[in-house]
Amino acid sequence: MSLHNSLKEKIISKEKAKTISDDLRIKEKKIVFTNGCFDILHPGHVDYLSQARDLGDFLILGLNTDASVRKLSKGDNRPVNNEQARAQVLAGLSAVDAIVLFDEETPYELIKFLQPDVLVKGDDYTIEKIAGHDVVIARGGKVITIPFLKGFSTTSLIEKIRKA
Repeated sequence: MSLHNSLKEKIISKEKAKTISDDLRIKEKKIVFTNGCFDILHPGHVDYLSQARDLGDFLILGLNTDASVRKLSKGDNRPVNNEQARAQVLAGLSAVDAIVLFDEETPYELIKFLQPDVLVKGDDYTIEKIAGHDVVIARGGKVITIPFLKGFSTTSLIEKIRKA
């Protein structure tokens, strides 16, 4: 069984994301960037990504690779879903226009490369702690935090499953 073409087209290289971003920017479209592990997708993720997408015209999601997730000390046996599975599920969301995987602990280099107009993270971060905030602000962009939907987290979901 092969992945549907419409999903494959959303999982792209950073170079392709840069080309698309540059083309859209010429048309005065706003590029939004966010990132994360998105290990077990839940309503909090969907709400967050929908809000992020509403802040511009094109949402690029920087997805931590499996190696990157392990660097973040998310816990034993994380990620639960491998990077390809996580990318495929996220590609099915209408809020997400493109997915670029990155190996580093933070997406700083990817943000520097893509130069988004809007950088978004959850409100568990302060603006100063968001990787790439300096890059986006320096080019006149915005850095925005979005509140999480209460009651949903991957960690609590894993705990619930373990207790079942």
